[in-house]
Formats: sequence, structure tokens, C-alpha cells
Amino acid sequence: MQFDRYKRREFISLLGSAAVWPLAARAQQGERLRRIGVLMGFATTDPEAQAFQRAFSQRLRELGWTDGTTARFDYRWASGEHERFKAYASELVAFKPDVILANTTPAVAALRQETTTIPIVFVQITDPVGQGFVGNLARPSGNMTGFDFVDFSVGGKWLELLKEAAPAVTRVAVMYNPQTSPAGYLPSLRSAAATLRVEVTEAPVRDDDEIERVITAMSEQPGGGLTVMADVFMAAHRAPIIALAARHRLPVMYPRRIYVMEGGLMGYGTDVGELFKRAAGYVDRILRGADPGELPVQRPTKFELALNLKTAKALGLTVPPALLTRADEVIE
Repeated sequence: MQFDRYKRREFISLLGSAAVWPLAARAQQGERLRRIGVLMGFATTDPEAQAFQRAFSQRLRELGWTDGTTARFDYRWASGEHERFKAYASELVAFKPDVILANTTPAVAALRQETTTIPIVFVQITDPVGQGFVGNLARPSGNMTGFDFVDFSVGGKWLELLKEAAPAVTRVAVMYNPQTSPAGYLPSLRSAAATLRVEVTEAPVRDDDEIERVITAMSEQPGGGLTVMADVFMAAHRAPIIALAARHRLPVMYPRRIYVMEGGLMGYGTDVGELFKRAAGYVDRILRGADPGELPVQRPTKFELALNLKTAKALGLTVPPALLTRADEVIE
């Protein structure tokens, strides 16, 4: 009799568990995967861009969003090409994602043409108010918010640092692609040029041949130098820029540390990997119900100065001790 009662209790317990399990399974299966679109400005083979992607996805995993389990990620890589931005923006919007991460200014501009309703978190762009992406920084108001990259006033700082490292420079070409970079850096560059007695000229480029012509021309007379703008096209073409600058012995100021790691003379800019981590936090908040128009646009708070002493030596430059002291990273 005791045995029968025990078996009956065990059976009821098992029956209850069996009844609960399908309910839990059905509840889990009924949860909709949240869809996250990502429009990257770089090529999928770019090692730095891959690091950005890892930083973003890792932070989202920490916040509970895992690809294939709680979310679906759709990545598109524009490789700095103007037409690809437009095509991929249209493609991502057609998926009707819950939120889109937009990397670089051309990505945001392309997405703005496609949607005014899907939430967009931008990262690594410049002057979002001036370019009409948001109404103001504190209260963006529309469907976009995110993380500013650099202020246009940094252009003057680039020129000051280049002149400090290479005092003989008297002529500087400002290289950028007008299709992918705003010209907002130019006023601060010209202002600094007047103080430093440096002649500044614009050097718009759209392909490798034009890049080579600019660098060759600047190296044909003494006192030449180059400043590379914070531009996704420039970043995508950084290998030939660095190689040509080395071949023609031209001092160049770059907008980020990665150029210096790959052989460039010096770089001054924001830690972009950190911006991607912070952007993941905004994506998480939007997926949990936050309004992007209520999330303030955040400005960069930390800039890094990197120097490559091996490159300086090859150019015949002696970096001043005061500049070395201020550097966050020195490559020897």
C-alpha cells in the first residue's frame, strides 16, 4: 500500500513536470528574436573593423543579446564605397529591424534617406547637428542618436602636432574624399595654419591614383606635409597612403592610432573601439523600450596621441621630448 502511494505521488510529480516543461518551452519559442541591423563603413577584411564588430557584439552578449538566441544580427560592410552605402542602407531597412547601428557618416546619411522611423544608433560620425542628423545633442528628437567621433576643431590640433614633430613643414595638403567626409575640419585647419605660418591646400581624392598624385606633388618640393581627414574612405585606403608617404618621405598626420600601428608617423584621435561598446549600451536600451529621441548624443571624452619613432627616424625627424612625454603610445 505504501509502495502504491509512493508510486502515485511520483507519477503525479512527473506528470506535473511534463506539463510545465512544454509550457516553458512554448513560452521560450514564442519569444520573438529581436533584429539588429549593422551598416559598417569598412571592409569585412579590415582587422580594425573586425575588432570594432567584436567589441560591439561582445558587449551586447553581456547585456543579454546573443545572435541566434535572443537576437538576429544582419551585418553589411560598405568598404568605404559611396554606392554600397546606399544599396546596403536600402537592404537593411527592408528587413524592418528593431534597431540599426550605423558606422561612419556616409552610413548615417544613406539610412536617413531610407527611414525616419526605425531607431538608429550612430557611431564614429562628426557634427551630427550640423549635418542634420539630430535636432540637438541633448535631445535628438527624431529616430537617431549615438556617439560623436571628433569635433571639427580637432583639425587645428592635427596641424599643430604635425608642425611640432616636423618643424620644417611649411606646406600641408588636407586629403579627404568629398563623397564620404564633410569639409568641416577646414576652418580650424586654416586658422591654425595662419598662426603656424603654414600654407594649407585642399586635396580631395576619390581613388588610389588621385591619392598617389597628391602625395607625389607634395613631396616634389621641400617643406611638404600631409594631414589625412577622419574619413572612412581614407581609413579603407590607409595601406597605400602609408606606403606612398614612406616612399616619398612625407610627414603625415593621421586621425587615429591604427595608422601609426601600421607604419604612419603620428595619429591623434578617439578610441573608436570604446565608442562601439558604448553604442551597444544604447542599442540595448532601445530594444528594451527606450526612445532614441530621448537619448542624448554623447561626445568623445578621451583622445589618444600615438607616435611611430621608427617612421620618424626613416624621415630624418627627431621627435621633441615634450611631444614624446604627451604621447599615449610610442612605437619604437
